[in-house]
Amino acid sequence: MSALESWTLAGVPESPSAWLFRAAKNKLLDDLRARSRQRRILDQQTEALTQAETLEAFAGEEMPDDLLRMLFVCCDEGIPPESQLVFALKVLCGFDVREIALRLFTSEANVYKRLSRARVRLQSLVRPHEDLTSAEYASRLPSVRRILYLMFTEGYLSSHAETAIRRELCAEAIRLTTLLAQHTVGESPQTSALLALMYLHSARLASRQDEMGGLLLLAEQDRGSWDQDDIASGLSWLAKSAAGDDFSRYHAEAAIAAEHCLAPSLRETNWEKVAECYAMLERVAPSPLHRLNRALAVAEHQGPSAGLAVLDGLQPPSWLAGSYLWLAVLADLNGRCGKVQLARRYGELACQVAPTAAIKQALVRRLHITG
Repeated sequence: MSALESWTLAGVPESPSAWLFRAAKNKLLDDLRARSRQRRILDQQTEALTQAETLEAFAGEEMPDDLLRMLFVCCDEGIPPESQLVFALKVLCGFDVREIALRLFTSEANVYKRLSRARVRLQSLVRPHEDLTSAEYASRLPSVRRILYLMFTEGYLSSHAETAIRRELCAEAIRLTTLLAQHTVGESPQTSALLALMYLHSARLASRQDEMGGLLLLAEQDRGSWDQDDIASGLSWLAKSAAGDDFSRYHAEAAIAAEHCLAPSLRETNWEKVAECYAMLERVAPSPLHRLNRALAVAEHQGPSAGLAVLDGLQPPSWLAGSYLWLAVLADLNGRCGKVQLARRYGELACQVAPTAAIKQALVRRLHITG
């Protein structure tokens, strides 16, 4: 190209090949000098450049999703954890106050209070979210994971009056969690376990509703329709989550979901393993809800009397005692133990407080309630 430009104006030199050689040599030397200068600058500024790259990564160029970045903003340490959840679920995830109250087992009045606290705190922030440090991202990561977990949970079993399953919420939760798991900020065994849990539950979404949109019980689901690609993805992320010594509630819940996905039938499910996983879940994340689920698993493995024994001495908190979850388990286990009248009373109460018509209909079938 240099020859074409030069020779057009000055004419072809006496020795074209020598001219080309000399021009190429000069260009190569210029390139080498430029690279040498760059190398010296890099050697002198390595630490500064590394810091700049780190800041750039945490400023969002490697986390391109605006919603995911804003979730970290909402999880400011100056906001109580429950208020963080309320604000993120309401403003960013589109939940209404009733749905949030049901998911967090609190009253709508408390939701409004927590929402107000979060708004006041966020309005007082001067620093833009691009200035979050790596330490701030790390400290806020558990709260972001919890928000994504609740987002998926609401999609999987919705408290919405007209929609039993909200697949768009499940898909969005999986998308955001995948971005988080692939980013240096969120790459961890816990995030991998959470993503595994989502995929393993997502695999069964298509089989959880009948033609009319009603909820189908696990025993009623067509296992042949379970999405094998989602199951494979879930098992892959579960294997990845086993790195290191970290064990979280997401590990335990993903392991339970895996047992269900791998079982050829309800009868052939490894209920002993499921009960063990629920026991581990109770240890890492104590909650009477996990005791309820363990009771059901033990009942499948050792019989309903053993399941009821798991609940001996448990005094449910007020938010659980009046919940359909607690009442339905008592109805189920007492009914299987032959305590018909007691089971019927608990079952009728469970149906009365069921948050949606779809859940009520599923309870009626599960608990064999008539009239």
